[in-house]
Amino acid sequence: MKVDILQTDISWASPEKNMESLAGMLHPGAGLYLLPEMWSTGFSMTPEAHAEKGGGAALSFMKEQAARLNGAVAGSVAVSGNGDFRNRFYFVEPDGSVFIYDKHHLFTYSGEDRHYRAGNEKVVVEWQGIRFRLAVCYDLRFPVWLRNRGDYDVLLCVASWPESRLDAWKTLLKARAIENQCYVMACNRTGDDPSCHYAGGSAAIDPYGREMTAWSDVEQVFEAEIDMNSLVEFRKKFPVLHDADEI
Repeated sequence: MKVDILQTDISWASPEKNMESLAGMLHPGAGLYLLPEMWSTGFSMTPEAHAEKGGGAALSFMKEQAARLNGAVAGSVAVSGNGDFRNRFYFVEPDGSVFIYDKHHLFTYSGEDRHYRAGNEKVVVEWQGIRFRLAVCYDLRFPVWLRNRGDYDVLLCVASWPESRLDAWKTLLKARAIENQCYVMACNRTGDDPSCHYAGGSAAIDPYGREMTAWSDVEQVFEAEIDMNSLVEFRKKFPVLHDADEI
């Protein structure tokens, strides 16, 4: 499966502008299109001002694009509903099916935990015969939460990870791929918001921990290929997951 990773410079609190920009970057030909964390607004700690109600404009846009492209579209959005706010990862299929993962590890350093409610469900989505585990930004630092129990093939991580901690981002992406014997497809934003500078670093990492894309700090689309035959063969030849600790 071909995956397009859209490393975008998010316009602060401007959903319509971000949708317009993304529409020009989304082109047919991939099976999956991966967008950054809070792609429609930027990483906002004022969700009362920026979050959309569940099923709002950002989700509608994702559904429209998935149908147009005949591919799944995935990324996170700040949403409101039932009296709280969530950093919600949507995985949208061309037929309009929507799968939801609410970010589990909220970034206390920025106060995310004071404004959003954490999710507690691990989510794996099967699409075109490939199992995708969903994760958002800070989740990447917690290997126990992301431990592969033989239930997924690709870890999808969407992020607003600042330049100041980019070395950690690069290291953790490779570590998660190696220890979970999986592909990692990671989409980080570039540009600036009122608090941080972002230097991209979106990446595709293979199960050996090798980079499949070149590092970049500018807005662009990265293309990567998931080779399931290669992954299955590697797991058979070198069955690391069978020797994992039961924790």
